[in-house]
Amino acid sequence: MAQLPDEPLTLTVHSLPQLDQASARSAAVTRSGRWKMLALFLVCATPVIASYFTYYVIRPEGRRNYGELIQPQRPIPAFTGVNAAGQTVPLASLKDQWLLISVADSACNAACLDHLLLQRQLRETLGREKDRLDWVWLRTGGAPLTEPLRLATAAADVLQVDAVEIASWLEPAPGQRLEDHLYVVDPLGNWMMRFPANLDPKQAKRDLDRLLRASAFWDKSGRNLP
Repeated sequence: MAQLPDEPLTLTVHSLPQLDQASARSAAVTRSGRWKMLALFLVCATPVIASYFTYYVIRPEGRRNYGELIQPQRPIPAFTGVNAAGQTVPLASLKDQWLLISVADSACNAACLDHLLLQRQLRETLGREKDRLDWVWLRTGGAPLTEPLRLATAAADVLQVDAVEIASWLEPAPGQRLEDHLYVVDPLGNWMMRFPANLDPKQAKRDLDRLLRASAFWDKSGRNLP
C-alpha cells in the first residue's frame, strides 16, 4: 500500500464568537444585580455588627460588665417545649427578641417564686424598652402548674422543657445550679450573658440598658412573624 507523503500539520484559527449587544447588556445587568445584592446585605448586616463591636470591643475605660459574657456564644438549639395550652413550641421561635431566661422545676418552691418575681421586676424597670425583652421561664419536671403560679407568670413565655436538653445549652457558673442564674439571649438567638447568682438588680439593669442601647438602631420590639 502506497504511503501518503508527509505533510505539515496545519491549524485553522477561527475568530471567537462576539457577544451581540443584547448579550452584553444582559451580562452587565447580571453583574450590576450581584453588586446591588452584596451592597444590600452589607447595609442590613452593618448595624448588627456595629452594635456588637460597640458593646464588646469599644468599651469605655474602667467599665465592667456585671453579667458574664459567654464566649463563644451558644445559639438556641433545635429543642422543643410545651406551652400552657399543651402545644409543642420550638425554642427557636423565641428568637427576634431579647430574652431574659430562668430555669426551674415546675413544682417551684419559695426560692423559685422569688426568682421569677425578681425576673419580672427587672424587666419592668426597663420602662418603655421592656417590650424588647421577653420574660421566659423554662420549667422542668412533670409537676402541673398551680393556679396561683399560672396567674403569677401570665405575662411570661412559660415552656415545659427537658432538663437534660436545657443543661446541654445553658450552663451555670462553677459551684452553682442552673436555676441560680438569669440568662440573656440576643435577638439572633445566641445565649450571650449569664447574671451571677443572688444578683444585684441595679447592676443587672445597667447591663440590660447597655445592651438595649447598643442594639437600638437594628432591633425593634416584636417578632418578624410569617
